[in-house]
Amino acid sequence: MEQYEPDSLSAAQAAAMRRSATSGRGALTRRSLLRASGMGALAVGGLGTLSACGIPPAKREGGAAASDDHSAKEKRLSFSNWTEYMDVSEDEKSRPTLEAFTRRTGITVKYTEDINDNVEFFGKIKPQLAAGQDTGRDLICVTDWLAARLIRLGWAQKLDPANLPHAFANLSPQFRSPDWDPGRAYSYPWTGISTVIAYNSKATGGKKVDSVSQMLEDPSLKGKVGFLSEMRDSIGMTLLDSGKDPGKFSDDDFDATVARIQKAVDKKQIRRFTGNDYTSDLSKGDLAACLAWAGDVIQLQADNPDIKFVIPEAGYITSSDNLLVPAKARHKTNAEKLIDYYYEPPVAAELAAYINYVCPVEGVREELAKIDESMASNTLILPDKAMAAKSRAFRSLTGKEETAYEEKFAKLIGA
Repeated sequence: MEQYEPDSLSAAQAAAMRRSATSGRGALTRRSLLRASGMGALAVGGLGTLSACGIPPAKREGGAAASDDHSAKEKRLSFSNWTEYMDVSEDEKSRPTLEAFTRRTGITVKYTEDINDNVEFFGKIKPQLAAGQDTGRDLICVTDWLAARLIRLGWAQKLDPANLPHAFANLSPQFRSPDWDPGRAYSYPWTGISTVIAYNSKATGGKKVDSVSQMLEDPSLKGKVGFLSEMRDSIGMTLLDSGKDPGKFSDDDFDATVARIQKAVDKKQIRRFTGNDYTSDLSKGDLAACLAWAGDVIQLQADNPDIKFVIPEAGYITSSDNLLVPAKARHKTNAEKLIDYYYEPPVAAELAAYINYVCPVEGVREELAKIDESMASNTLILPDKAMAAKSRAFRSLTGKEETAYEEKFAKLIGA
C-alpha cells in the first residue's frame, strides 16, 4: 500500500491542475453547456449540503480502511457529486431517481454538489482520510486518476459483490477492468468521458477530418487545428494514431509523441491548445478541427448542423468518473445499494437522458429509447460495439512519471 505523505507538486503539475480547473475537464460542470442551472444547494430528503467546514482538524491515528457499518440501523447516506451530474425534475424542485430510491428502500440520501475539481475535493477529504477518520461522506464521485490514488492509499473500502448484483451484471465491458482497479473491486463508473475528433464541415470545405495524422499534417487545415491542454487526452490520442497503446506506452513512446506534436506546433499547423473553450472557436469556424469531449459535441451539434464528430480508426481515449465508498464511511451497505440502483437499466436511462455523458450500463438502449429515441441512437451516449471496441484508457502514472510528463507537456504547449 502506498504510504501517505504531504503532496509536493512540481511547477508543471501545479500548472496542469490550474489548467484543468479553469478551462479543462475540471472546469466542466458536466451539463453546464447543456443547461444553465442554479441547483448547487438542492438536496434530497430535506437535508442541507455538506461543507468542509465543521469537520474537525485531523490528527494522525491508526486504523483500517473499513469501519463498522451502521446501515442496518441508520437508513441514510451522504453522497458527494459534481454539479449538474444528477437528473432534476422540470420544476427543478426534486431529483426523481434519488427520490424513487428513497421510496423503495427507505434510505434517505443527503445529496451534495460539492465537487468542482478533483484536486480541490481531494484537499477537502485528505486530512480526515490520512488520520483514519470519517469524512462525513458515504459515497463520492471522482475522476479515474484520483480514484486510483485513493485506492492505492487504502482510503477506499472494498465493495461487497453481494450488494451489487445489477452493477456486476450490467457494467459495460469497456469499463470492467481498469489497470488501477482490476475487476472493479473498489469502484464503479458513474459516467464515461470520451475524447473524439470534432470538425466544422463548413470550415473544412466539406472535407471529413477522421484522424490525428490528418489534423497534424493536412496543409488545408494549417492554423485551424486545436489540441487539448489536458495531457492525457492530447498525448493519448496521438499515441493511438502512432500505433501505440496508451495503456502500455514507454518513456520513449511519450517523448516521440511530444516530438510529433511539436513538429506541428513549429509548422503552425496547430492554432492553439485549449480547454473546453474550443467550443466557441469550432462553432465559428476559427478552428476547423479539434480534439473534443463528447459531452460538448452533443450540444454543439444541437446548435450548429455543421459540427461533425469522428471516432478515429486508430481508437479514442475514454476516462471515467467513478463511485467509491471512502474509508471509515458509516453507511457502506446503503451506499452499495445506491450504486446498484443506478445500474438498473430504467434508472440508468433516466440519468443518461439528463446528463448526456457516456452511460456505462449495458442493456439501457431500449429504456432510453422510451425517453428519447435520438439519445438512444447517439453513440456519444451509448457507444455501439464497434465504437466501444476502439475505446482505450490512459494508463496509471507513478508520481515520478507524472512530474516528468507534465513538465514536457507544459513546454510543448507553452504553459
